[in-house]
Amino acid sequence: MVFPLGDLEKTRIIPVATYLLITLNIMAYFVELDRGETFKVSYAATPYEITHNIDLAEPIYQLGDDESSQMARKLSGLNDRPSIEQGPIAIPVWMTLFTCMFLHGSPLHLVGNMLYLWIFGDNVEEVLGTFRYVIIYLTCGVAGSLLQIAAAPDSMIPTLGASGAIAGVMGMYLIWFPHNRVRVLVLRFVTEMPAFVVIGLWIAIQLFEGYGALGSVGSSGGVAYLAHIGGALAGVGAALMFFDRARTVILQHSAYRWQDRSHY
Repeated sequence: MVFPLGDLEKTRIIPVATYLLITLNIMAYFVELDRGETFKVSYAATPYEITHNIDLAEPIYQLGDDESSQMARKLSGLNDRPSIEQGPIAIPVWMTLFTCMFLHGSPLHLVGNMLYLWIFGDNVEEVLGTFRYVIIYLTCGVAGSLLQIAAAPDSMIPTLGASGAIAGVMGMYLIWFPHNRVRVLVLRFVTEMPAFVVIGLWIAIQLFEGYGALGSVGSSGGVAYLAHIGGALAGVGAALMFFDRARTVILQHSAYRWQDRSHY
């Protein structure tokens, strides 16, 4: 298991948007804790709501498709409890494609996503500029959600998390900075690897796990691998579109490093 801890390529900017996105995600998680499960589920992106433009304003009671899961629920008394805590929202349902990006299922989910954003976001923001970076970040997140929804448009399972947007950031980083060194934890050892290895391994895992999960998309919870893939593809597309900007930033960094060395 390769776990990134930080990249070694510093930026010449203060990544205001990256810090702001991290702050908003953390604040949203505290709002979730205060408002409860219904708030979190309602403002997540539910495929059925998006594709039918309907706000599911009441809890949903679902049984498993197989006989054994139905029997288990009956014996445990879960038939009297909603399996999906849907509730009304104060915004159009299509806007949950954006609100879902700031919601997380657990502290570990939040911390993992914010760590990846902190590591890779600043370099990408330097290339794009603050405003363009936020727009593309949100676009990647929406693209990820739409791919997940397209695979199971009638699913009642809500999707949430910043993973699709962050996958887009990683896709851009991979195209622009493949040889940047990333400090990683491998088993119990800290070492350095090029970004194309670290991010490439992550993408390979998403593709492998996503293919294996195709049969259960929309029928159960878990990791939304298709959202990761959709976000990463959108990020790669954006990286190719703005490749010249990235090359300019890379050349500027090289020039500054050369000037620093010439002072000695």
